[in-house]
Amino acid sequence: MSADYVVPAQVITVETEVKKSRFITCISPAHSRQEAQAFVEEKRIEYPDATHHCSAFVAGAPDGGAVVGFDDDGEPSGTAGRPMLNVLQHKRIGDVVAVVVRYFGGVKLGAGGLVRAYSASVQQACEQLPLEQRVALRAGVLLCDYAHEQMVRHHLGQFHASLEQCDYGQSVRMMISMPETGREDLTRHLYDVSRGQIIIQWQDDI
Repeated sequence: MSADYVVPAQVITVETEVKKSRFITCISPAHSRQEAQAFVEEKRIEYPDATHHCSAFVAGAPDGGAVVGFDDDGEPSGTAGRPMLNVLQHKRIGDVVAVVVRYFGGVKLGAGGLVRAYSASVQQACEQLPLEQRVALRAGVLLCDYAHEQMVRHHLGQFHASLEQCDYGQSVRMMISMPETGREDLTRHLYDVSRGQIIIQWQDDI
């Protein structure tokens, strides 16, 4: 499974009206359940007099492994949060939370009408949502002797690897991360230039 996918590039708000009910859709990046819930709470504070604050989120890669959730917030079960989530998943957007704030306009929409209204609200917002590519990163642990440290730092930069943490003990222990696509090249290069003295242990995708 690839961890390359599109994510929101910014927060947007799009408003529509269905039979006098206002539907205000707010979409934001969210990398965890906690970030998604915080955004929902932010919208509850921003629109305290709204009838409903329905939400859905995908924290992680849309193709699998993501933490997902949704909330109908008082609407009939299955008419708001789930349809919203379906749109996000169909669009294959990850690390995203959508909140649809509804102000009831006095005309009941019925279960089918609610599903269509919430789906359409998120759909329209997604069509206006700026997206950017999220590139899979791999975390690794690199051990080297002190004589190789500066050389290693130089080559990490050449291969677009980030040094996250560096600990000094009997040897230098570096926590690094880099795009999945360059991992094997860096591993082979450092092994060659150090004559087998530098080996990287790669961990799960981060």
